[in-house]
Amino acid sequence: MTLFEELKWRGLIKDISSPELEEKLNKGGMTFYIGTDPTADSLHVGHLSSFLISKRLKDAGHHPILLVGGATGMIGDPRPTSERAMISKEQVNKNFEALKKQAENIFGFEVVNNYDWIKDINVIDFLRDYGKFFNVNYMLDKDIIKRRLESGITYAEFSYMILQALDFKYLHDTKGVTLQCAGSDQWGNITSGIDLVRKTTGDEVYAFTMPLVTDSQGKKFGKSEGNALWLDKDKTSSYKLYQFFINVEDSMVIDYLKIYTFLSKEEIEEYERKNNEHPELREAHKALAREIITFLHGKEEYEKAVKLTENLFSNKFKDLSKEDIIDLFGNEEIKHVDVNTNVVDFITNMGVVKSKREAREFIANGAISINGDKIEDNELVVTDDMFIDDTYIVVKKGKKNYFIGSK
Repeated sequence: MTLFEELKWRGLIKDISSPELEEKLNKGGMTFYIGTDPTADSLHVGHLSSFLISKRLKDAGHHPILLVGGATGMIGDPRPTSERAMISKEQVNKNFEALKKQAENIFGFEVVNNYDWIKDINVIDFLRDYGKFFNVNYMLDKDIIKRRLESGITYAEFSYMILQALDFKYLHDTKGVTLQCAGSDQWGNITSGIDLVRKTTGDEVYAFTMPLVTDSQGKKFGKSEGNALWLDKDKTSSYKLYQFFINVEDSMVIDYLKIYTFLSKEEIEEYERKNNEHPELREAHKALAREIITFLHGKEEYEKAVKLTENLFSNKFKDLSKEDIIDLFGNEEIKHVDVNTNVVDFITNMGVVKSKREAREFIANGAISINGDKIEDNELVVTDDMFIDDTYIVVKKGKKNYFIGSK
């Protein structure tokens, strides 16, 4: 397959600006950019699909540039429903530095900041040098703008399109960029940049968009949707990534393998066959989790995620570290507990059961375990040496209810 054919097969191309682009992509040698605004201090899985496309283009002989929008991030790309909350300049700068470091570590791309070339443009120059090339009727016809007209849109948001177009022109003029790639929700902004370059230089530049990757409910991965899976393992652990991808619906897993991995067409088709014949083995899901986590965080983190999964499945926690416990259960519901306490009082005070009578019943039925050990004695005392890594204790009630205590 050619590069373009492979991108189409993987479902990674939605719109292209010109039929000529297919040949140019296959030939190699284009300098292109992909952009994101620093609305958070980490990229997430929603960004990953487009960044992996950038790596595919790089491997095919193109040169990638990552633009992190320190200027556009202070304005906010218009959303379909309501205006974004403004982020302070200090937070935008902090987020930029975090994203720059992350992108360089994971992908090795050159990173630029549009604040560097936008910050010194005064209002008069902005209107004379850029604003005069934008017809308001043309801007109003863009999908996101049209959807916001009824509820209202501020001039700041309305101007975002011009700022993004300015980026394409600046990078074309200074770095020879001739291609922009982005998610399909950016098509209006992208075509504005193509028009600006053509009107000011006479040069032809190109663009393509990718379909937005969604979860099984049709929601795109992202902070605004409340389902962000962060690429920073301190924000989303490798274990949590593993659990998400190992549990995606069967109907989604092959699409995700195409989008998020570098497995070959033959390998993915083999996983598709296995998934259809023996979905209970979840081999495609395991391959998906393995490829993503290994790419982002390395083989050791992937193996750690598998080990933690096995520990949870087998109800074995004693050999784990306190960091492992946080990876498994998070720290939102951890409760402070008293040591040297009778187990009936202990699990009652911890909120595992509603009363001491209920505690005794659960223990008698073999439904309570501590750190993986079934509790059979009502007179057991929970002592200091029972805490994992001298910090946490894990109480399980029934098959799936876990409660974490700390000293």
